[in-house]
Amino acid sequence: MSVAACAGLVQRGDPDRFLSAMAAPVPDREKLFPLYAFNLEVARAPFVTKEPMIAEMRLQWWRDVVEQIAGDGPVRAHEVATPLAQVAREARLPEAAMDAMVAARRWDIENDPFEDQAALDAHIDATAGGLMWLSAKALGAGDGEEVAIRQAGFGHGVALWLQAIPDFEQKNKRPLVDGRPEAVRDFARRGLDALKAARRARISAAAVPALRAAWQAEGVLKRAVAEPRRVADGALAPAPAQAKASLMLKAATRRW
Repeated sequence: MSVAACAGLVQRGDPDRFLSAMAAPVPDREKLFPLYAFNLEVARAPFVTKEPMIAEMRLQWWRDVVEQIAGDGPVRAHEVATPLAQVAREARLPEAAMDAMVAARRWDIENDPFEDQAALDAHIDATAGGLMWLSAKALGAGDGEEVAIRQAGFGHGVALWLQAIPDFEQKNKRPLVDGRPEAVRDFARRGLDALKAARRARISAAAVPALRAAWQAEGVLKRAVAEPRRVADGALAPAPAQAKASLMLKAATRRW
């Protein structure tokens, strides 16, 4: 039940966030890895069983953990919940944002489509946007930075979502409200606009290692805007060597 255990989980299950965290100072990693492991645990909870009721129970387990963390009492012992509680309590992370991250994953249990684009946007804000905000706040971002940081998280989330389309479709999910190329282009463009808006905002240096999780997002979104059909082909990611070089440059120049 240590940060090292969380790091191992993230390395295996979310390698891109693992690399971005490893580019951060060691004290920051100790805050990022429990949050990234929490995100990984709730993201995969609906997929470890084919029984909707069991999936609901797994998500409720994490919602109960969040409620325990927000209280003053003990938190159930778990390799992720225990270090997560320490980070969340020290940084006074908002219970509502943590709970929303878990609740949004109920969409993954069923095969129903999103009601409309606003519902999909809200899902991405609750998941990727919420994680970005919680991570940045854990590193010292102020409450006045939440809007800009969530914009960065939304842009990152759109990039991740578009990359995951082939996998969603294999699972018989309907991840897009409108799958036409022009609609996909518009979705990607809005993600790109959100990233640009976040970069124009004043964000504290302390938060930058958290935002660096989005280091590949701009390139992914630009490729989707230029050639939206690459989304269905799963051809949005950069070459691994190019991606790592980009991350190293951003870390060296303290940018995201």
